[in-house]
Amino acid sequence: MELFDVYPLNDITIVSAKGSNVWDANNQKYLDLYGGHAVISIGHTNPHYVTRLTDQLNKVGFYSNSVKIPLQVQLAEKLGEVSGKTDYQLFLVNSGAEANENALKLASFYNGRKKVIAFSGAFHGRTSLAVAVTDNPKIVAPINQTKNVIFLPFNNEVALEETFKSQGDEISAVIIEGIQGVGGIKEASKSFLQKIRSLCDEYNAVYIADSVQCGYGRTGLFYAHDYAGVEADVYTTAKGMGNGFPVAGISIAPKFKPWHGELGTTFGGNHLACAAALAVLEVMEKDNLMQNAEEIGSYLIEELNKFEQVIEVRGRGLMIGIELPEELANVKKDLLFKHFVFTGEAKPNVIRLLPALNLTKAHAEEFLDAFSKLVN
Repeated sequence: MELFDVYPLNDITIVSAKGSNVWDANNQKYLDLYGGHAVISIGHTNPHYVTRLTDQLNKVGFYSNSVKIPLQVQLAEKLGEVSGKTDYQLFLVNSGAEANENALKLASFYNGRKKVIAFSGAFHGRTSLAVAVTDNPKIVAPINQTKNVIFLPFNNEVALEETFKSQGDEISAVIIEGIQGVGGIKEASKSFLQKIRSLCDEYNAVYIADSVQCGYGRTGLFYAHDYAGVEADVYTTAKGMGNGFPVAGISIAPKFKPWHGELGTTFGGNHLACAAALAVLEVMEKDNLMQNAEEIGSYLIEELNKFEQVIEVRGRGLMIGIELPEELANVKKDLLFKHFVFTGEAKPNVIRLLPALNLTKAHAEEFLDAFSKLVN
């Protein structure tokens, strides 16, 4: 059997990792500013994380949600405490797509409606509902196509208001990333998020804050959306939640009343997943990683704005997009193969920085030095 060839792969095999560095099979050291797509939140092979998982594996690795799992209760309490959403409820799943899928389903159960508002540039996942609200027709299979999704221009308050005025009694939910990742590190404005909140309140629709990539402290706030000063009804989280272990969740406002069988999952909230997620929150809290993300991110943004060749620097904290002109389209590739720095990208020519939240200033300067050699 061969692998199903759907990934364009770099010819690199990573064999070890620590902190913000990885090493390949030839013992070449790399600076990791990609974090496996914003997943590595507290650094590779963090000692506390490794110990937490190892200790748990030596006790029990898995049992299903047919029994009490005290680690789930501990995780819910710690997540509420660190995120500031102490009165919310937690449902645990395995991936960002699954989190968004269940959030959309929960909204539809809540108000009995079918239509969802999503936005240009959105990426919410690849499962049925999640891909239907993703703005990329190429990855939407015919079976996923639905007339229940309304795509509106990102940050366009007039279009949003007009849609609610004409179809408000049919709209189940509005789903939005606080900062679009795949869409090119584009940030929702404060007034736009506030408008979503007020319209959802007025029409009894559900405000879903997709925090899969932009959440979990990456911007300096726990949820990127919170800088608007309003609360969503549901927050979805995943990538940084387990530092590499598959775990995701939806934080659900108290107005939603659950019933047995409403949602379900086999692997969601298993013992190892909870141990991983607890380790992440414990390290984030102990080492003030949200503050570090804000400080190092601000430093990087300030320095990157000094390069004349850069068209625009977008984002907040350690979620940064660097838009480059077409003639510098080779920079991402050269960073990796000439300077041994992993970064992400967004089409057509945006470099994405999604490093661990404990990135040091020395690592930031190492990147800036490599970047300057390619754009000057």
